Amino acid sequence: MFEMNLMFFAVAIPAVIFAGISKGGFGSGVAFASSSILALILTPGQALALMLPILMVIDVATLKPYWKRWSWPDSRLLILGAVPGIALGAWLYRVTDDDLLRLLIGGISVGFVIWHVAQTGGWVRGFANRLPPSAGLFAGLVAGFTSFVSHAGGPPAAVYLLSQRLTKTEFQASTVLVFWVINAVKFVPFAYLGLFTWHTALADLLLTPFAILGAWLGVRAHFMLSERLFFGIAYVLLTLTGGKLIWDALV
Repeated sequence: MFEMNLMFFAVAIPAVIFAGISKGGFGSGVAFASSSILALILTPGQALALMLPILMVIDVATLKPYWKRWSWPDSRLLILGAVPGIALGAWLYRVTDDDLLRLLIGGISVGFVIWHVAQTGGWVRGFANRLPPSAGLFAGLVAGFTSFVSHAGGPPAAVYLLSQRLTKTEFQASTVLVFWVINAVKFVPFAYLGLFTWHTALADLLLTPFAILGAWLGVRAHFMLSERLFFGIAYVLLTLTGGKLIWDALV
């Protein structure tokens, strides 16, 4: 059981606001930075359990502005692929320990930044043609797995959706729909594994207003804030927190 002291809220409040902004306005791609941040002061299981209900609240808050503006064929492929990925993540959580989870969360965080730098530098090229449906299922599988172990399903889903040449709003609406479903499905194995407690429920209740605030800010930032600035901040956070988690896991 973690202590809900000043340090906890000093870290948790900015983390959930950041998650709300990311999911509400920027495709959920870096919302998992919040889990990485929380894992610095909590065990990985506690961080994941604390964030899931918060993410579900944000999902509901951001669903209405993007209702039916998504690409249903692409979203459906990702959702279908995510189900076995979630099952795989639940199995891994059951057989592993906290240090491996820290290594996974940290590795995914740093790996995402490296991938972005490689794309920006031209070392990795985008897809010239739309990826086939099988790629959507595979992306969903990876998204379901990484979403379960680190709430980091956004990047693999984004790779597939970006290849489909969607509009900015179609892309955002599709990620909102996909992760609304994925997070709802994840709730069952999270509960079965005993990750939720009355203590995490109380913390979620206290943090929910900040999550809603973040979602509200995110929807508006989608049309106003520079994506370069937002993602620049996110990449710095992911590098620092991911590096710290990898260090903690190894030493």
